[in-house]
Amino acid sequence: MTKECEHLAQIRDVTPSSRGCEECLAVGDTWVHLRMCLSCGHVGCCDSSKNKHASKHFKVSNHALIQSAQPDEDWRWCYVDEVFI
Repeated sequence: MTKECEHLAQIRDVTPSSRGCEECLAVGDTWVHLRMCLSCGHVGCCDSSKNKHASKHFKVSNHALIQSAQPDEDWRWCYVDEVFI
């Protein structure tokens, strides 16, 4: 049985909060890939980055859905249900 996401209602029409990882830019750090929150537009770095700001944003905001903010990637992920949407 395929697991489905139960958080699709959280998707909003958002604008990216920045052109890079919001927190890394603030402290002058680097990242690997970018993820954008589909609830508020927060842009954070991926879990392959040392700071993992996208995951940290989920943990403090409980915003379950992200999408890749990389030009060569086209996918969305639900942190809660652990499934691509």
